[in-house]
Amino acid sequence: MKRCTWATSSQSEEKYHDEEWGVPLHDDQKLFEFLILEGAQAGLSWSIILNKREGYRSAFDNFDIRKISQYSAKKIDSLLLNPEIVRNKLKINSTVTNAKAFLKVQQEFEGFDRYIWQFVNGKTIQNTWANASQVPVSTIESDALSNDLKKRGFKFVGTTICYAYMQAIGMVNDHCVDCFRHSMIAKL
Repeated sequence: MKRCTWATSSQSEEKYHDEEWGVPLHDDQKLFEFLILEGAQAGLSWSIILNKREGYRSAFDNFDIRKISQYSAKKIDSLLLNPEIVRNKLKINSTVTNAKAFLKVQQEFEGFDRYIWQFVNGKTIQNTWANASQVPVSTIESDALSNDLKKRGFKFVGTTICYAYMQAIGMVNDHCVDCFRHSMIAKL
């Protein structure tokens, strides 16, 4: 079975690629989880974050947005000692900041899902890349998303992070055309 080249170096990457990456997501809690994980990945490899994913779920109350939005300085200090996550104060603080901003967006748009998918007119952008070198690191849509998220107070949401987020949650189908998942995702 042919896969995207980035997904062939570990079992966890292969499983993530085969089961999650690019599948259109519309569940707000999962959308929040991916937003936090993509931000945590900044400057690191995705495989590091993937291997710490369960640690993130445990440390951050299974990505309970309301609980995270109320984390105290004491809770943040305890997270900085947790080896199961990336112990970066800016990234941990941004998780709390992003939870608060996420709740505001949910209220304004009656769900984060409604908000986020407007950047692609509610439909997955179906790309047809022949190889991984053609896949961009950002697009006009990720620029617009990044700028809007920043205006709303979100952190760790640069255009490259936003594009990776869009790929992860299925706003774009960036599986290469020879990958077995490309046509599967296109049918969703």
